Amino acid sequence: MESILTSIKKKLGLGADYTPFDPDIIIAINAAFSVLTQLGVGPEKGFFICGPSETWNSFLGDRDDLEFIKEYVYLKVRYMFDPPAGSVLSAMNELIKEYEWRINVAVDPKEDE
Repeated sequence: MESILTSIKKKLGLGADYTPFDPDIIIAINAAFSVLTQLGVGPEKGFFICGPSETWNSFLGDRDDLEFIKEYVYLKVRYMFDPPAGSVLSAMNELIKEYEWRINVAVDPKEDE
């Protein structure tokens, strides 16, 4: 089972045992989960983490089609926690918007034509 906090910290370049920024990272992860809840992903009543014990499986369940959510959460956390400068920031923002669009496509029920 893959820890949400540990995997996001790894993508940020932080070791699992390095904890000084954990409260800030957890707040950013939970903010991303709030957005995902509004987009219709995850448990209906929302989802949050408190530490390294919560896993991606506990959030995504058996939805293999939403693996890109992990990258979305990382991008949102990076954007809030350690934003890059200049054009990289703009590119990251565009990628976040694209993922949000893809999330909407993935979770919206298909209309009968």
